[in-house]
Amino acid sequence: MNTLKTVAAFSLALLAAPLVHASIPFPAAGSLRINATTHTREDSASNTQSQKTIKDPGEYNAYITALNMSDPAAKAAAMEAFVKQYPASIVKIDALEQAMAAHQQANNVAKVQSIAGQILELEPDNVRALAILAYLNRAAGTPEAAKECLAYAQRGLDGLTKWTIPEGTSEADFQKLRTQMSLIFYGAAGWGHLQAKEFGAARDNYLKALQIDPTDFQNSFQVGYALLESHPMDLNGFWYAVKAANMAQGAGNAAGTKQILDYAKAKYRNYHGGEDGWDQLMENVSVAAQSAPPAVFAQSIKPKPTPAEIAVQAVKENDPATLSFSDYEFILSYRDASPANKEAAEKVWAVIQDKQKQGEARLRLNGVKVIAATKDSIDAALTDENQQSNKADLHVVLEKPALHPPAPGSVADIIGEITSYTSDPFMFTMEKGELPVLPKPASPNRPAKRP
Repeated sequence: MNTLKTVAAFSLALLAAPLVHASIPFPAAGSLRINATTHTREDSASNTQSQKTIKDPGEYNAYITALNMSDPAAKAAAMEAFVKQYPASIVKIDALEQAMAAHQQANNVAKVQSIAGQILELEPDNVRALAILAYLNRAAGTPEAAKECLAYAQRGLDGLTKWTIPEGTSEADFQKLRTQMSLIFYGAAGWGHLQAKEFGAARDNYLKALQIDPTDFQNSFQVGYALLESHPMDLNGFWYAVKAANMAQGAGNAAGTKQILDYAKAKYRNYHGGEDGWDQLMENVSVAAQSAPPAVFAQSIKPKPTPAEIAVQAVKENDPATLSFSDYEFILSYRDASPANKEAAEKVWAVIQDKQKQGEARLRLNGVKVIAATKDSIDAALTDENQQSNKADLHVVLEKPALHPPAPGSVADIIGEITSYTSDPFMFTMEKGELPVLPKPASPNRPAKRP
């Protein structure tokens, strides 16, 4: 159990960490050029004229100078300075997006996050800024960041439904950008729901992300985790977990591979009741070309037997006459679970009656623990488990009143006939009970008298 807790704790930490470090995976604001005559904003790829026109030559010169800088840090600083100098500029959002992109190039995460926040203050539905903040909060991996991550992702997904093609952007580029942002938002929403233990919502978002990119390591492992932690467990989680382990192995991450597999294997062992079939499962995933589990995958994993099934199996595989009273109680307690359980219970009850020669003989039960006693009856614990928990499983009706009932907690031998039982809570009833009289201990030998 401690090992499982350790693996689960590691896995929760691993959920927050990508397999490899990467920059924010979507295009920053496009490179723009300003028409020198009209000072009109144009897209360099399509050369389609937009309706944004910078009328002030000084403002135009400041923007175009910042735009043409090649050093990312210098460009970011120049764009921020432009925004301060021209706070009402028609290209203020453009300048902030350029600054955000330049800070990204310079690997200045704090500034990227700060500029994204500024953009959202001016334009709450700006999908670029929302994607930036969703991505960064997911990478942070803290519970607080997870809540913000989910909020940004939900706003981003809503914003994408209303997002129109930016001026000067081709339809192909727009669809590509929209797809990349959807991948970010769905993955981030999955992460936020996962941290809130909302496993169903996490699953739904991760699966949408994996439809876009089935090779994403984080989303593959995290959807596997969400499925395996769901109640009831979704067995397809094993497929995604093993797939993620294969990705980690392919990236040379031996420690990550082992810990993912340790987690998944522990969940498998707990569900299946053993490790048989695990190697075959891993082999099926490793050779699978599918981007999602095959329809028959979950059906191939069988759960461990239920207690009721174990009770039936015990009678099938053993002679009931050789079983203990603890086994008898276990089998009889599941009498009403199924027709097979009823049949097993009847066989056990017949064995008990045979031991008593169908009422012509009485059983002697040695070493039962007295739980309560009166002059007419005794409640006792027969099995070791019930003796340890001080739980009565045998009610004895004495044939004759006891002059000195045994004290609770004492151990006694009892003779009687077991005539019935109740299965829940389990209790044997014994009639014609008596406490056998123990022989008096022999007197110690006295030393011989000396002459």
